[in-house]
Amino acid sequence: MKSTIARTTAMIAAAAVATMGLVACSSNEPASEGSTTPKAEGETISIEYMHRLPDGPGMVPVADIVKRWNDEHPDIQVTATKFEGQASDMIKKLETAINSDAGPCLAQLGYAEVPEMFAKSLVEDVAAEAEKYKDDFSGAYNQMKIGDAVVGLPQDTGPLVYFYDEAEFKALGLEVPKTLDELKEAAKKAAAEGKYILDFEADEAQNWLSGMAAAAGDTWYKAENDQWVVDTKGEGTQKVAAFWQEMLDEKAALTINRWDDAYTAALTEKKLIGNIGAAWEAGFMLDGVIPEGEEGAWKVALLPDFGAGNLTGPDGGSGVAVMKGCKYPVEAMEFNHWFNTQTKDLATQGLVVAAKGEVVTPDKVKQQFGGQDVFTELAKANEALSDKFGYIPGFSAVAPKMSEVASNVTQGKGKVMDIFEAAQEESVKALKALNLPVAE
Repeated sequence: MKSTIARTTAMIAAAAVATMGLVACSSNEPASEGSTTPKAEGETISIEYMHRLPDGPGMVPVADIVKRWNDEHPDIQVTATKFEGQASDMIKKLETAINSDAGPCLAQLGYAEVPEMFAKSLVEDVAAEAEKYKDDFSGAYNQMKIGDAVVGLPQDTGPLVYFYDEAEFKALGLEVPKTLDELKEAAKKAAAEGKYILDFEADEAQNWLSGMAAAAGDTWYKAENDQWVVDTKGEGTQKVAAFWQEMLDEKAALTINRWDDAYTAALTEKKLIGNIGAAWEAGFMLDGVIPEGEEGAWKVALLPDFGAGNLTGPDGGSGVAVMKGCKYPVEAMEFNHWFNTQTKDLATQGLVVAAKGEVVTPDKVKQQFGGQDVFTELAKANEALSDKFGYIPGFSAVAPKMSEVASNVTQGKGKVMDIFEAAQEESVKALKALNLPVAE
Protein backbone atom coordinates (compact mmCIF):
# COMPACT_ATOMS: atom_id res chain seq x y z
CA MET A 1 0.00 0.00 0.00
CA LYS A 2 1.46 3.32 -1.05
CA SER A 3 1.61 5.94 1.70
CA THR A 4 1.82 9.44 0.32
CA ILE A 5 2.34 10.91 3.78
CA ALA A 6 5.80 9.40 3.63
CA ARG A 7 6.95 11.86 1.01
CA THR A 8 6.25 14.74 3.39
CA THR A 9 9.30 14.14 5.51
CA ALA A 10 11.34 13.16 2.46
CA MET A 11 10.71 16.64 1.09
CA ILE A 12 11.10 18.62 4.31
CA ALA A 13 13.82 16.58 5.97
CA ALA A 14 15.98 15.60 3.03
CA ALA A 15 15.90 18.94 1.27
CA ALA A 16 15.66 21.28 4.22
CA VAL A 17 17.76 19.39 6.71
CA ALA A 18 20.41 17.39 4.89
CA THR A 19 21.09 19.77 2.05
CA MET A 20 20.64 23.07 3.83
CA GLY A 21 21.29 22.07 7.42
CA LEU A 22 18.08 23.62 8.72
CA VAL A 23 18.06 21.38 11.74
CA ALA A 24 21.73 20.75 12.29
CA CYS A 25 22.57 24.43 12.64
CA SER A 26 20.68 24.68 15.91
CA SER A 27 22.59 25.40 19.09
CA ASN A 28 22.59 21.70 20.03
CA GLU A 29 24.90 19.14 18.54
CA PRO A 30 23.35 16.91 15.84
CA ALA A 31 21.93 13.59 16.97
CA SER A 32 24.59 10.93 17.44
CA GLU A 33 25.28 8.14 15.01
CA GLY A 34 24.34 5.50 17.56
CA SER A 35 26.50 4.39 20.47
CA THR A 36 26.50 0.62 20.77
CA THR A 37 27.37 -1.28 23.90
CA PRO A 38 28.39 -4.82 22.92
CA LYS A 39 26.18 -7.45 24.45
CA ALA A 40 28.23 -9.99 26.36
CA GLU A 41 27.68 -13.67 25.70
CA GLY A 42 24.97 -15.03 27.98
CA GLU A 43 24.04 -11.53 29.17
CA THR A 44 20.40 -10.56 29.61
CA ILE A 45 19.77 -6.93 28.73
CA SER A 46 16.78 -4.77 29.61
CA ILE A 47 15.09 -2.28 27.29
CA GLU A 48 12.33 0.14 28.26
CA TYR A 49 9.71 1.11 25.67
CA MET A 50 7.45 4.09 26.45
CA HIS A 51 4.23 4.32 24.47
CA ARG A 52 0.87 6.07 24.45
CA LEU A 53 -1.29 3.50 22.67
CA PRO A 54 -4.86 3.40 24.01
CA ASP A 55 -4.92 -0.18 25.36
CA GLY A 56 -8.72 0.00 25.44
CA PRO A 57 -11.43 -2.67 25.64
CA GLY A 58 -11.24 -5.34 22.96
CA MET A 59 -7.62 -4.44 22.11
CA VAL A 60 -4.65 -6.74 22.45
CA PRO A 61 -2.77 -5.04 25.32
CA VAL A 62 0.71 -3.78 24.55
CA ALA A 63 1.95 -5.69 27.60
CA ASP A 64 0.66 -8.95 26.09
CA ILE A 65 2.37 -8.29 22.77
CA VAL A 66 5.62 -7.50 24.56
CA LYS A 67 5.29 -10.63 26.71
CA ARG A 68 5.37 -12.76 23.56
CA TRP A 69 8.66 -11.12 22.61
CA ASN A 70 10.09 -11.64 26.09
CA ASP A 71 9.08 -15.32 26.10
CA GLU A 72 10.83 -15.81 22.74
CA HIS A 73 13.90 -13.66 23.55
CA PRO A 74 15.05 -14.45 27.09
CA ASP A 75 18.27 -12.50 26.54
CA ILE A 76 16.52 -9.26 25.47
CA GLN A 77 13.81 -8.35 27.95
CA VAL A 78 11.53 -5.40 27.19
CA THR A 79 9.44 -3.46 29.68
CA ALA A 80 6.54 -1.50 28.20
CA THR A 81 5.57 1.68 30.02
CA LYS A 82 2.34 3.45 29.09
CA PHE A 83 2.43 7.24 29.34
CA GLU A 84 -0.84 8.23 30.98
CA GLY A 85 -0.76 12.00 30.49
CA GLN A 86 -1.70 14.14 27.53
CA ALA A 87 0.09 12.97 24.39
CA SER A 88 1.59 16.44 23.90
CA ASP A 89 3.25 16.22 27.32
CA MET A 90 5.13 13.02 26.56
CA ILE A 91 8.05 14.63 24.72
CA LYS A 92 8.48 17.08 27.60
CA LYS A 93 8.79 14.15 29.98
CA LEU A 94 11.17 12.42 27.60
CA GLU A 95 13.40 15.49 27.29
CA THR A 96 13.64 15.86 31.06
CA ALA A 97 14.36 12.17 31.55
CA ILE A 98 16.96 11.95 28.77
CA ASN A 99 18.80 15.03 30.01
CA SER A 100 18.94 13.36 33.42
CA ASP A 101 20.27 10.10 31.90
CA ALA A 102 17.03 8.38 32.90
CA GLY A 103 15.25 8.13 29.56
CA PRO A 104 13.81 4.97 28.02
CA CYS A 105 15.61 3.21 25.20
CA LEU A 106 12.61 3.36 22.88
CA ALA A 107 9.68 5.78 22.76
CA GLN A 108 6.68 6.47 20.59
CA LEU A 109 6.96 9.83 18.83
CA GLY A 110 4.42 11.59 16.66
CA TYR A 111 5.80 12.39 13.22
CA ALA A 112 5.38 16.08 14.01
CA GLU A 113 7.69 15.59 17.00
CA VAL A 114 10.54 13.82 15.21
CA PRO A 115 12.25 16.94 13.73
CA GLU A 116 12.26 18.68 17.12
CA MET A 117 13.62 15.67 18.98
CA PHE A 118 16.40 15.41 16.40
CA ALA A 119 17.20 19.13 16.58
CA LYS A 120 17.52 18.82 20.36
CA SER A 121 19.82 15.76 20.10
CA LEU A 122 17.33 13.61 22.00
CA VAL A 123 17.33 10.66 19.58
CA GLU A 124 19.97 8.38 18.12
CA ASP A 125 20.82 7.95 14.46
CA VAL A 126 20.26 4.24 13.83
CA ALA A 127 20.30 4.37 10.04
CA ALA A 128 22.50 1.28 9.69
CA GLU A 129 20.07 -0.82 11.72
CA ALA A 130 16.95 0.71 10.20
CA GLU A 131 18.18 -0.10 6.71
CA LYS A 132 17.93 -3.81 7.54
CA TYR A 133 14.19 -3.45 8.07
CA LYS A 134 13.27 -0.76 5.54
CA ASP A 135 11.66 -3.11 3.02
CA ASP A 136 9.10 -4.30 5.58
CA PHE A 137 7.48 -0.85 5.77
CA SER A 138 5.52 1.42 3.49
CA GLY A 139 6.80 4.84 2.50
CA ALA A 140 6.00 5.99 6.05
CA TYR A 141 9.55 4.81 6.79
CA ASN A 142 10.66 8.24 5.56
CA GLN A 143 8.75 9.90 8.38
CA MET A 144 11.50 8.69 10.70
CA LYS A 145 14.27 10.14 8.51
CA ILE A 146 16.03 13.45 9.00
CA GLY A 147 18.22 13.82 5.95
CA ASP A 148 20.46 10.75 5.96
CA ALA A 149 19.76 10.01 9.62
CA VAL A 150 17.06 7.52 10.62
CA VAL A 151 15.91 7.63 14.25
CA GLY A 152 13.62 4.61 14.37
CA LEU A 153 10.81 2.83 12.55
CA PRO A 154 7.27 3.94 11.65
CA GLN A 155 4.26 2.51 13.44
CA ASP A 156 1.13 4.04 11.93
CA THR A 157 -0.39 6.91 9.97
CA GLY A 158 -3.36 9.16 10.79
CA PRO A 159 -5.27 10.46 7.77
CA LEU A 160 -8.36 12.56 8.50
CA VAL A 161 -11.62 10.80 7.64
CA TYR A 162 -15.33 11.36 8.24
CA PHE A 163 -17.25 9.28 10.79
CA TYR A 164 -21.06 9.19 10.76
CA ASP A 165 -24.03 7.30 12.21
CA GLU A 166 -25.69 5.87 9.11
CA ALA A 167 -29.03 5.20 10.81
CA GLU A 168 -29.28 8.75 12.15
CA PHE A 169 -28.31 10.18 8.76
CA LYS A 170 -31.04 8.18 7.07
CA ALA A 171 -33.59 9.29 9.68
CA LEU A 172 -32.77 12.91 8.85
CA GLY A 173 -32.67 12.31 5.11
CA LEU A 174 -28.97 13.18 4.96
CA GLU A 175 -26.49 11.92 2.39
CA VAL A 176 -22.84 11.43 3.25
CA PRO A 177 -21.22 14.78 2.30
CA LYS A 178 -18.70 14.60 -0.53
CA THR A 179 -17.82 18.32 -0.66
CA LEU A 180 -17.42 21.18 1.78
CA ASP A 181 -20.63 22.79 0.55
CA GLU A 182 -22.54 19.55 1.06
CA LEU A 183 -21.06 19.27 4.56
CA LYS A 184 -22.21 22.81 5.38
CA GLU A 185 -25.76 22.21 4.21
CA ALA A 186 -26.04 18.84 5.94
CA ALA A 187 -24.71 20.34 9.19
CA LYS A 188 -27.28 23.13 9.12
CA LYS A 189 -30.11 20.71 8.35
CA ALA A 190 -29.08 18.40 11.20
CA ALA A 191 -28.69 21.29 13.67
CA ALA A 192 -32.24 22.43 12.88
CA GLU A 193 -33.35 19.02 14.21
CA GLY A 194 -31.18 19.22 17.33
CA LYS A 195 -28.52 16.89 15.89
CA TYR A 196 -24.92 17.67 14.98
CA ILE A 197 -22.66 16.16 12.35
CA LEU A 198 -19.67 18.32 13.31
CA ASP A 199 -17.79 19.17 16.48
CA PHE A 200 -15.17 21.92 16.71
CA GLU A 201 -12.40 20.38 18.83
CA ALA A 202 -10.33 23.10 20.48
CA ASP A 203 -8.10 20.64 22.30
CA GLU A 204 -7.16 19.00 18.99
CA ALA A 205 -6.72 22.23 17.03
CA GLN A 206 -3.05 21.77 16.22
CA ASN A 207 -3.10 18.53 14.24
CA TRP A 208 -6.81 18.52 13.43
CA LEU A 209 -6.94 21.97 11.83
CA SER A 210 -3.49 21.75 10.25
CA GLY A 211 -4.60 18.44 8.73
CA MET A 212 -7.61 20.15 7.20
CA ALA A 213 -5.36 22.90 5.84
CA ALA A 214 -3.32 20.15 4.18
CA ALA A 215 -6.54 18.65 2.80
CA ALA A 216 -7.33 22.07 1.34
CA GLY A 217 -4.00 21.98 -0.48
CA ASP A 218 -1.80 24.14 1.75
CA THR A 219 1.80 23.64 2.84
CA TRP A 220 2.66 25.53 6.01
CA TYR A 221 6.41 24.96 6.10
CA LYS A 222 9.06 24.74 3.41
CA ALA A 223 12.74 25.56 2.93
CA GLU A 224 14.03 28.18 0.51
CA ASN A 225 17.47 29.81 0.26
CA ASP A 226 18.75 28.10 3.41
CA GLN A 227 15.83 29.38 5.47
CA TRP A 228 12.53 28.09 6.78
CA VAL A 229 9.54 29.75 5.14
CA VAL A 230 6.41 29.79 7.30
CA ASP A 231 2.94 30.44 5.88
CA THR A 232 0.04 29.21 8.00
CA LYS A 233 -2.43 31.61 6.36
CA GLY A 234 -2.60 30.38 2.77
CA GLU A 235 -5.64 30.13 0.53
CA GLY A 236 -6.55 26.62 1.70
CA THR A 237 -6.18 27.54 5.36
CA GLN A 238 -8.40 30.58 4.87
CA LYS A 239 -11.01 28.28 3.35
CA VAL A 240 -10.84 26.03 6.43
CA ALA A 241 -11.16 29.06 8.72
CA ALA A 242 -14.15 30.42 6.78
CA PHE A 243 -15.87 27.03 6.86
CA TRP A 244 -15.58 26.64 10.63
CA GLN A 245 -16.43 30.27 11.29
CA GLU A 246 -19.68 29.82 9.38
CA MET A 247 -20.46 26.60 11.25
CA LEU A 248 -19.88 28.31 14.61
CA ASP A 249 -21.78 31.46 13.67
CA GLU A 250 -24.72 29.38 12.45
CA LYS A 251 -24.50 27.15 15.55
CA ALA A 252 -24.30 24.17 13.22
CA ALA A 253 -21.45 22.53 15.15
CA LEU A 254 -20.85 21.54 18.74
CA THR A 255 -17.81 22.85 20.60
CA ILE A 256 -16.92 19.93 22.86
CA ASN A 257 -13.28 19.07 23.52
CA ARG A 258 -12.40 15.74 21.92
CA TRP A 259 -10.96 14.23 25.07
CA ASP A 260 -13.66 15.39 27.48
CA ASP A 261 -16.19 12.85 28.78
CA ALA A 262 -18.84 15.08 27.27
CA TYR A 263 -17.72 13.97 23.81
CA THR A 264 -18.56 10.32 24.46
CA ALA A 265 -21.78 11.43 26.14
CA ALA A 266 -22.78 13.36 23.01
CA LEU A 267 -22.19 10.24 20.91
CA THR A 268 -24.10 8.04 23.33
CA GLU A 269 -27.07 10.43 23.44
CA LYS A 270 -27.02 10.58 19.61
CA LYS A 271 -26.62 14.34 19.77
CA LEU A 272 -23.35 14.12 17.85
CA ILE A 273 -23.96 11.82 14.88
CA GLY A 274 -20.96 12.61 12.72
CA ASN A 275 -17.56 14.28 12.83
CA ILE A 276 -14.17 14.69 11.20
CA GLY A 277 -11.53 12.65 12.98
CA ALA A 278 -8.24 10.79 12.63
CA ALA A 279 -8.29 7.27 11.22
CA TRP A 280 -6.84 5.83 14.43
CA GLU A 281 -9.96 6.88 16.35
CA ALA A 282 -11.87 4.04 14.72
CA GLY A 283 -10.29 1.58 17.10
CA PHE A 284 -11.85 3.00 20.26
CA MET A 285 -14.23 5.94 19.67
CA LEU A 286 -17.33 3.78 20.04
CA ASP A 287 -16.19 1.67 22.99
CA GLY A 288 -18.23 3.69 25.48
CA VAL A 289 -21.10 4.16 23.05
CA ILE A 290 -22.10 0.76 21.72
CA PRO A 291 -22.60 -1.99 24.34
CA GLU A 292 -20.30 -4.96 23.89
CA GLY A 293 -21.83 -7.54 21.59
CA GLU A 294 -24.23 -5.14 19.91
CA GLU A 295 -23.90 -4.02 16.31
CA GLY A 296 -23.51 -0.33 15.65
CA ALA A 297 -24.72 1.80 12.76
CA TRP A 298 -21.66 3.98 12.38
CA LYS A 299 -19.61 4.12 9.19
CA VAL A 300 -16.37 5.73 8.05
CA ALA A 301 -16.00 7.64 4.78
CA LEU A 302 -13.31 9.62 3.04
CA LEU A 303 -12.94 13.25 4.07
CA PRO A 304 -15.18 15.56 2.02
CA ASP A 305 -13.38 17.52 -0.70
CA PHE A 306 -12.02 20.71 0.87
CA GLY A 307 -11.40 22.17 -2.57
CA ALA A 308 -8.22 20.33 -3.55
CA GLY A 309 -9.76 17.14 -4.88
CA ASN A 310 -9.30 13.68 -3.43
CA LEU A 311 -6.96 14.80 -0.67
CA THR A 312 -6.77 14.46 3.08
CA GLY A 313 -4.30 15.62 5.69
CA PRO A 314 -2.38 14.05 8.57
CA ASP A 315 -3.74 14.05 12.10
CA GLY A 316 -1.23 12.11 14.12
CA GLY A 317 0.56 8.98 13.13
CA SER A 318 3.71 7.94 14.93
CA GLY A 319 6.84 5.85 14.98
CA VAL A 320 9.07 4.30 17.61
CA ALA A 321 12.42 6.06 17.98
CA VAL A 322 15.65 5.12 19.70
CA MET A 323 16.31 7.67 22.43
CA LYS A 324 19.66 9.31 23.11
CA GLY A 325 21.70 7.27 25.54
CA CYS A 326 20.18 3.91 24.64
CA LYS A 327 22.94 1.43 25.46
CA TYR A 328 21.72 -1.30 23.15
CA PRO A 329 20.41 0.30 19.93
CA VAL A 330 20.96 -2.86 17.87
CA GLU A 331 18.77 -4.97 20.13
CA ALA A 332 16.33 -2.09 20.56
CA MET A 333 15.85 -1.91 16.80
CA GLU A 334 15.44 -5.67 16.61
CA PHE A 335 12.51 -5.39 19.01
CA ASN A 336 11.28 -2.22 17.28
CA HIS A 337 11.02 -4.09 13.99
CA TRP A 338 9.34 -7.11 15.56
CA PHE A 339 6.80 -5.04 17.49
CA ASN A 340 5.80 -2.83 14.58
CA THR A 341 5.26 -5.80 12.28
CA GLN A 342 2.69 -7.37 14.64
CA THR A 343 0.07 -5.90 12.32
CA LYS A 344 -2.94 -7.89 13.50
CA ASP A 345 -2.38 -6.96 17.14
CA LEU A 346 -1.61 -3.32 16.39
CA ALA A 347 -4.75 -3.03 14.28
CA THR A 348 -6.79 -3.83 17.38
CA GLN A 349 -5.34 -0.62 18.86
CA GLY A 350 -6.99 1.27 16.01
CA LEU A 351 -3.76 1.85 14.13
CA VAL A 352 -3.45 2.23 10.38
CA VAL A 353 -0.21 0.31 10.51
CA ALA A 354 2.86 1.36 8.55
CA ALA A 355 4.23 -2.17 8.14
CA LYS A 356 3.48 -3.89 4.86
CA GLY A 357 1.07 -6.77 4.71
CA GLU A 358 -2.64 -7.38 4.96
CA VAL A 359 -4.42 -5.87 7.93
CA VAL A 360 -7.81 -7.30 8.82
CA THR A 361 -10.45 -5.09 10.44
CA PRO A 362 -10.74 -6.26 14.06
CA ASP A 363 -14.05 -8.01 14.84
CA LYS A 364 -14.94 -5.43 17.49
CA VAL A 365 -14.46 -2.53 15.08
CA LYS A 366 -16.34 -4.28 12.29
CA GLN A 367 -19.28 -4.88 14.63
CA GLN A 368 -19.32 -1.30 15.90
CA PHE A 369 -19.31 -0.03 12.32
CA GLY A 370 -22.20 -2.21 11.18
CA GLY A 371 -20.10 -4.83 9.42
CA GLN A 372 -18.08 -2.34 7.37
CA ASP A 373 -14.55 -3.37 6.42
CA VAL A 374 -13.28 -0.23 8.12
CA PHE A 375 -9.58 -0.72 7.57
CA THR A 376 -10.05 -1.08 3.83
CA GLU A 377 -11.66 2.38 3.85
CA LEU A 378 -8.87 3.73 6.03
CA ALA A 379 -6.33 2.37 3.55
CA LYS A 380 -8.02 4.46 0.84
CA ALA A 381 -7.66 7.51 3.07
CA ASN A 382 -3.99 6.69 3.50
CA GLU A 383 -3.62 6.74 -0.29
CA ALA A 384 -5.15 10.23 -0.38
CA LEU A 385 -2.80 11.81 2.18
CA SER A 386 -1.16 15.07 1.14
CA ASP A 387 2.42 14.62 -0.01
CA LYS A 388 3.29 18.27 0.61
CA PHE A 389 2.51 18.90 4.26
CA GLY A 390 5.22 18.55 6.90
CA TYR A 391 6.17 19.99 10.26
CA ILE A 392 8.96 22.12 11.69
CA PRO A 393 11.24 21.48 14.63
CA GLY A 394 9.48 23.15 17.55
CA PHE A 395 5.93 22.36 16.44
CA SER A 396 5.24 21.17 19.99
CA ALA A 397 5.41 24.83 21.06
CA VAL A 398 3.00 25.86 18.32
CA ALA A 399 0.42 23.25 19.27
CA PRO A 400 -0.61 24.52 22.75
CA LYS A 401 -0.95 28.08 21.48
CA MET A 402 -3.29 26.93 18.72
CA SER A 403 -5.41 25.04 21.25
CA GLU A 404 -5.46 28.02 23.62
CA VAL A 405 -6.71 30.38 20.90
CA ALA A 406 -9.18 27.76 19.66
CA SER A 407 -10.62 27.50 23.17
CA ASN A 408 -11.12 31.27 23.19
CA VAL A 409 -12.90 31.00 19.84
CA THR A 410 -15.40 28.49 21.24
CA GLN A 411 -16.16 31.03 23.97
CA GLY A 412 -16.82 33.76 21.44
CA LYS A 413 -13.59 35.59 22.25
CA GLY A 414 -12.12 35.52 18.77
CA LYS A 415 -12.41 34.27 15.22
CA VAL A 416 -11.21 30.97 13.77
CA MET A 417 -8.61 32.76 11.64
CA ASP A 418 -7.00 33.93 14.90
CA ILE A 419 -5.86 30.33 15.44
CA PHE A 420 -3.87 30.36 12.22
CA GLU A 421 -2.49 33.84 12.95
CA ALA A 422 -1.23 32.45 16.24
CA ALA A 423 0.27 29.44 14.45
CA GLN A 424 2.24 31.80 12.21
CA GLU A 425 3.64 33.81 15.10
CA GLU A 426 4.43 30.81 17.27
CA SER A 427 6.04 28.87 14.40
CA VAL A 428 8.51 31.68 13.73
CA LYS A 429 9.16 32.05 17.45
CA ALA A 430 9.74 28.29 17.87
CA LEU A 431 12.24 28.12 15.03
CA LYS A 432 14.15 31.11 16.34
CA ALA A 433 14.24 29.56 19.81
CA LEU A 434 16.08 26.62 18.23
CA ASN A 435 18.45 29.03 16.48
CA LEU A 436 17.13 28.01 13.07
CA PRO A 437 17.05 30.51 10.17
CA VAL A 438 13.63 31.89 9.29
CA ALA A 439 12.64 34.03 6.31
CA GLU A 440 10.90 37.17 7.59
